[in-house]
Amino acid sequence: MTVPKLALTENAEAALAKTRADVVVIGALQGEDGLALAAGSSVADAAFDGKLAEVLGTLGASGKADEVVKVPTLGKLSAGVVLAVGLGKAGADGVTAEQVRRAAGAAARALSGTDRAFVTLSAIDLQAAVEGTVLGAYNFTEYRSEKGDGPVAKVDFVSPEEGTAKDHKATLKAATLIAESVIIARDLINTPPNDLFPASFADRAKTLAEANNLDFEVLDEKALKRKGFGGILGVGGGSSRQPRLLRIAYKPAKASKKVALVGKGITFDSGGISIKPAANMDHMTSDMSGAAAVLASVVLAAKLKYPLEVVAHIPLAENLPSATSYRPGDVLSMYGGKTVEVLNTDAEGRLVLADAIVRAGEENPDYLIETSTLTGAQVVALGNRTAGVMGSDEFRDRIASIAQATGEGGWAMPLPEELRADLDSRLADLANVTGHRWGGMLAAGIFLREFVTEGLPWAHIDIAGPSFNTAGAWGYTGKGGTGVPVRTIAAVLADIAANG
Repeated sequence: MTVPKLALTENAEAALAKTRADVVVIGALQGEDGLALAAGSSVADAAFDGKLAEVLGTLGASGKADEVVKVPTLGKLSAGVVLAVGLGKAGADGVTAEQVRRAAGAAARALSGTDRAFVTLSAIDLQAAVEGTVLGAYNFTEYRSEKGDGPVAKVDFVSPEEGTAKDHKATLKAATLIAESVIIARDLINTPPNDLFPASFADRAKTLAEANNLDFEVLDEKALKRKGFGGILGVGGGSSRQPRLLRIAYKPAKASKKVALVGKGITFDSGGISIKPAANMDHMTSDMSGAAAVLASVVLAAKLKYPLEVVAHIPLAENLPSATSYRPGDVLSMYGGKTVEVLNTDAEGRLVLADAIVRAGEENPDYLIETSTLTGAQVVALGNRTAGVMGSDEFRDRIASIAQATGEGGWAMPLPEELRADLDSRLADLANVTGHRWGGMLAAGIFLREFVTEGLPWAHIDIAGPSFNTAGAWGYTGKGGTGVPVRTIAAVLADIAANG
């Protein structure tokens, strides 16, 4: 993991006057009367005799989100360039954290190959500026023979006026750890499936667990068969690279609550015998994004020392067609005793998750959070950037609200009772899909609900779209794995630690 070296400065005016940075980053706002400079820009503006906004406007800058405009300082500052990055329009409550995060990310991408930068966006929101900078600087080059320019090597952040130096250092540390955990997930998602498969994912998870003093357990195909994990075995039976189930636990001395995390880990999804179309099947390397997110989240819980017991359960399988694949028409005996008739082998995620959810429930957690790239219906309903959140009403709404506050986005969705009958099977306790295309995301949530311990507050976060960016880079999000919803889970855990 290569991230910039980060530092804080408490006296912006003095620091900017003698900075060794090559570039000074300021924020620009899109106002009704044209471009305006954001908080933290006064020193840079003074060097231009108060006419920096005018200069930027002459160069075509408008302050719209993600816009980057560079101005040579011509000796007016010790840094050679001022980089103005657009924040968009300020709302009634001012500039949001997400606007700062996106702007910092756009600036960081533009700073690739730079030795040192001086960032003033942190005067608005330090945590958002740090997270955006680290995530925007991310570039996965593991498989390139020519790596190109690396990320900006060092970044100095201006401290906000409010708070103490001690508070600012704590914020810097926490924001860095959160962003680095998102990068852990991104690296896993971006690793191709010939190198990332159930056993190798388990090996990487074990390395992370040992490095952070976490409990680690892995069940191989023999143990899964012995214990009756029929869903995981059914889905993974078509591949020569056999399935696994991981349990990774953080347990501090005084834990106020126990939170179970479950993440879908289909390391490649061909659809099985119900095979997918060839077009864009390569995107199915990201079908383990939920697993990557919960692994990164339990590691983060340990690093941030949350006063919670956090236990991640990660089912891992490769869904491939072969002579040993499960078939449409098969009936699987799931962990815990329920049976499922398979009508479509491409609805495989819910099968491995059901086994893991039952296993997680046996440990009597206070909350259960499950996340997965579960349905294409999520993308149809909510697009590529908004996750669908389902589950028990109060906890669902709590997570959706927190997801929106983090900037990762989430929308509370219902679990209509009338859809349950559509999962009835002629042979088994239930079928893995309905006989129609309507409400596919909701039906998947209803399927998962059948395996959740009664009375347990739980939520399912469908990240089929938000987990993997197939379009161009924007804000702090590059192409490929995004690491959603690591920051949401981190914020939920912090909320549970603070409020129960």
